[in-house]
Amino acid sequence: MKLKLNIQHVRPSGLELIEKVVSIQRVTKVTKGGRTFSFSAIVVVGDQNGVVGYGLGKGKEVTLAITKATDNAKKKLVRIPLVNGTITHEQYGKYGGAKVFIRPASSGTGVIAGGSMRSIIEAVGIKDILAKSKGSTNPHNLVKATIEALVNLRDVNQVASARGISVNKVFNG
Repeated sequence: MKLKLNIQHVRPSGLELIEKVVSIQRVTKVTKGGRTFSFSAIVVVGDQNGVVGYGLGKGKEVTLAITKATDNAKKKLVRIPLVNGTITHEQYGKYGGAKVFIRPASSGTGVIAGGSMRSIIEAVGIKDILAKSKGSTNPHNLVKATIEALVNLRDVNQVASARGISVNKVFNG
């Protein structure tokens, strides 16, 4: 059974967004006139309160690539359900060869995640989480797999409406 995602896009107006550069890569194109260098950047933006987005930008200079990536990320903001500084339940995410596993942690644990995943988790505003990346370490695919895992999280209201019961009955069985 394939779950229908309830992606809630967010408008960036009025949000205080922080941006984190995940990766910058120099790309070379070989032409008959010689080598042409350009840059590719991945940026994650978030308000540290459950809103996050990522973007890819390319340009002749690093600053141009980062600016384009930031603008692209602001167009793809999504809201993530958070409870007491952590996520609601454990979740897997996969994109290409990158696989990620995220799990809620008790208060005081901190962010236990590496590299690209840490940038996204901090931008969302998660304070306590256990995260593991498996497979490919390609930052593009890791970012997309992490975002997919976070978007697939469901809060209590979504579970209750999917089951057709009240919120109290979700907890009391």
